[in-house]
Amino acid sequence: MTRHFLDITDVNAAELTALIDAAKRPSEDLGRPLAAKGVALIFEKPSNRTRHSSEMAVVQLGGHPVYTRGEEIGFDVRESVEDIGRILAGYHAIVAVRVFSHSTLQRLAAVSDAPIVNLLSDHSHPLQACADVLTMQQHVGPISDLRVAWLGDYNNVARSLGEAVCLLGGSMSFGCPEGFAPESAELSRLSSLGGSVSYDIDPAVAVTGADVIHTDTWVSMGQESDAAARHKVFVPYGVTEQLMMKASKGAKFMHCMPAHRGEEVSAEVFDGPRSLVIEQGHNRMHAARAVFAFVSGGGK
Repeated sequence: MTRHFLDITDVNAAELTALIDAAKRPSEDLGRPLAAKGVALIFEKPSNRTRHSSEMAVVQLGGHPVYTRGEEIGFDVRESVEDIGRILAGYHAIVAVRVFSHSTLQRLAAVSDAPIVNLLSDHSHPLQACADVLTMQQHVGPISDLRVAWLGDYNNVARSLGEAVCLLGGSMSFGCPEGFAPESAELSRLSSLGGSVSYDIDPAVAVTGADVIHTDTWVSMGQESDAAARHKVFVPYGVTEQLMMKASKGAKFMHCMPAHRGEEVSAEVFDGPRSLVIEQGHNRMHAARAVFAFVSGGGK
């Protein structure tokens, strides 16, 4: 059976634990499950970390990455998503895609015999969540012992992070402005995965006692027309040294990047001793390697 990886919830707690454990291991330990095989890397959205980390992950597993821009593929423009998926599955061991719409991934997965891996969609960012969990385990402790806070927009990154933390039995706290917060049904869904979940509109309350504070840019690709309005709403949610003091002693800061110092995070925090952002970025490669090995049937 083909194992797709569109969301964190495509794996169970034991599988997610195994994935993170595999990400901690050197690439040689995972063998070369992609030897003499291709991996399609399709980018509707440009990226620095995702492109470099995914290409190197494929190489470390013995495979050949084939990077393709979205306009070269032309989902539903040059040809249908389904036709593209069926064709690429005949060339590649894995088709990894960074898309605007999550439905594109779902349509690919419905027809592809090759595993479809989500490199980012408007709905979720599971590889980022895997890297985040790996980083927190390495530098803070077991997820089940942690209180993890998210400040800002409840977006794709927040959703996947919440799923991962809850799946591993941790405590997840969201601090989001009105209109950008998870709905009560979403909070219930997350808590049903195995962890505890809370929400507060007050960012100081949301981060109280947190071991790690996460945030993201206030304006993602495709939201530029709303930039001015978003900035006005999100100003109180910027992570400053004063806000970090509300968290637990020694709390760490994380950001999926790219970051905007002076907006969602102060330079003092982002570049300070409690920041894990560089380690977090490096772990994107290790997380991608583990996921690619998992869906290809290797590295277990």
